[in-house]
Amino acid sequence: MRRPDADPPYLRIVAEIKRQVQDGELRAGDRVPSTRQAAARWGVAAATAAKALESLRREGVVVAIPRVGTVVADTAPRAPRSAPPAPATAGGKERERVVRAAIAIADAGGMEAVSMRGVATALDIPTMSLYRHVRGKEELAVLMADTAFGELRLPAVLPPGWRARLELLARLQWRMYGRHPWLPRLVSLTHPQPLPNLVGLGERALGVLADLGLEPRQAMLVWWTVANYVRGTAFNLEQQAESEQHTGLSADEWHLAHLPVFRAGLPSGRLPAPPPHGGPGPGGTAFDLTEFFEFGLRLTLDGIAVLVGRSRRDDH
Repeated sequence: MRRPDADPPYLRIVAEIKRQVQDGELRAGDRVPSTRQAAARWGVAAATAAKALESLRREGVVVAIPRVGTVVADTAPRAPRSAPPAPATAGGKERERVVRAAIAIADAGGMEAVSMRGVATALDIPTMSLYRHVRGKEELAVLMADTAFGELRLPAVLPPGWRARLELLARLQWRMYGRHPWLPRLVSLTHPQPLPNLVGLGERALGVLADLGLEPRQAMLVWWTVANYVRGTAFNLEQQAESEQHTGLSADEWHLAHLPVFRAGLPSGRLPAPPPHGGPGPGGTAFDLTEFFEFGLRLTLDGIAVLVGRSRRDDH
């Protein structure tokens, strides 16, 4: 009879993780060891650990979520991928409490800090009870994103003019990303989740552009361009917060502290000198991400204005 320890090392890792899943030690949404952690835990080469995780992925035991890690897959029946999960409020107040607790954890420590166990601890409830409200971390992340977009409140009366309206929509998103720096990573341009609140925002934006005489496809591309500019710039918010925590320096302080190094790399002397008081100011190197956002937004809208003007000329 073949002894268990005669199996290839990667299969022993596969069998152990499967056992933990079957015994309930690992639940849907829980992280499994990374390649490096698995290699250290089982005393194998990194390639062997990677082969074990790949085998588990092929069998559907685990799933890799970008920037989250490899987690236990939801083995319960799922709705089709095209169907979004129900809004956080659809599951009642308890489900909304779960989502709000996860958002609070992410606001404080980023998405890496969010786990089913962590949310359960914050709510002082058993981890397994969370699965009555969400199917795992993947669905929880989607609900967090939709709830965050639900905080974006548009005024009943929008300002006159397409440009002022797009500026308003862009700035409201910017402020929302500022409250939730983890949110941009959960929004995809190429694989968007049909989140009710996000879809509602897009509908309002397309309404703003409806009277400009653009083709429907052009109007949609214009809105995607604006929304993705905001999201792309907002990716820096989370990195800025992490860098400030790691270095103890604000963006301004970092730029000013490294000015000699930057200037040494530009013998031409084209790098502007800092203001006399050593802080932000005209000609200084201090960096303000919101100022950068506003500058880029103006350039983006200037380009859209050219497109709108050209479209109107073509109609006459």
